[in-house]
Amino acid sequence: MSNPRRLLMSDPPVAAQYVVTFLKPEMLHVYRQITALRAWRPVVLCQKRECAEQFPFRDLQIVPKPRTHALRRFWQKQIRGQPITIYRSEALRLREELRRMNARVLHVYFGHIGVHLLPLLEIAGVPVIVSFHGADVQIEAAHLIHTQRMFALATLVLARSASLADRLVALGCAEGKVRVHRTGVPLGEIAPHSRAAPVDGAWRCVQACRLIPKKGLATALTGFARFAQKHPRATFTIAGEGPQLAELRVLAAHLGIADRVIFTGFLSQEKLRALYSESHLFLHPSELGPDGDQEGVPNSMLEAMASGLPVVATLHGGIPEAVEDYVSGRLVTERDAEGLAGALAEITAAPERYCAMGAAAAQGVAAEFDLAVQARRLEAIYDEAVAARDAERPFHRPH
Repeated sequence: MSNPRRLLMSDPPVAAQYVVTFLKPEMLHVYRQITALRAWRPVVLCQKRECAEQFPFRDLQIVPKPRTHALRRFWQKQIRGQPITIYRSEALRLREELRRMNARVLHVYFGHIGVHLLPLLEIAGVPVIVSFHGADVQIEAAHLIHTQRMFALATLVLARSASLADRLVALGCAEGKVRVHRTGVPLGEIAPHSRAAPVDGAWRCVQACRLIPKKGLATALTGFARFAQKHPRATFTIAGEGPQLAELRVLAAHLGIADRVIFTGFLSQEKLRALYSESHLFLHPSELGPDGDQEGVPNSMLEAMASGLPVVATLHGGIPEAVEDYVSGRLVTERDAEGLAGALAEITAAPERYCAMGAAAAQGVAAEFDLAVQARRLEAIYDEAVAARDAERPFHRPH
């Protein structure tokens, strides 16, 4: 007869995953990362549950925000000019949840939520890891001291790209605490397709993203319009939803390309991959947003590359860490529509180079962004955090 205690001891350790809303539609990358864990058992803590059919997950505990949240928001943000943080009573309840589930580590998504949970970080009793993904590195000057307090309390801080890691250090995070942990792509679900230049010149360009300023969609449309002057059968499909939709439609009409631009709205993964397989080039000319918002490494770009699509993008954020200029695509400066059009013309003028770029794109993602590899990397980070906490030794960036 088996020993129940032995079976219990052999169970994977619990990694509590704090996500305020589990999950918003655009957070597929978070779902993949959490569900890819094997050596650790993820248990989710959240304030509310959304998209349960899209993101099924059973091991989840909802701890809703208090009824006085609106009052707290007014007092902390409007009156005191501070970031909104949880009450100590909430922190105590969350600590009890961590104890109840026997969590060995707490992983917080995202940077601003780490600040929101400051009272918990002070009493958590387990190593705390905070992940930054890009937009959450935009920190108001008045909130910097709270962010630096969060850096001090966190055991490790994760960044999706080296450029983002550098920004965290510049904000005051100890360099020895920062680890680069990349977005993982499920390569087994994405079949790379060999590409051939269209014989009739009907180049099919695509961009998939939230329709927001940092995605550079106005630059993409303007650059495509210039490219299309010499390639009248070219089309540009934009997949996604967001607040810029109306103004982008107006811009396409103003540029005289409304009949060549297709706005699909949000697409399922199945439909998006089908779109990639039918396309020739992926555009993603990201730029620094008006509020300082910056990309990490765009998930849609990685999936497009995994399918064998060459990329025309920008020297922005973590993009150059995924796209090698003149190898897997072309990189131009931000807001440079003329440069983007020139890059498109250059790639499409050389069919052999175009085909080689597509193959290199798929190979580059397989080498650096495999979901399974990144999941094992995250598990090793959890192990490192627990071991260091147990030994109470300082952290040093591994060589």
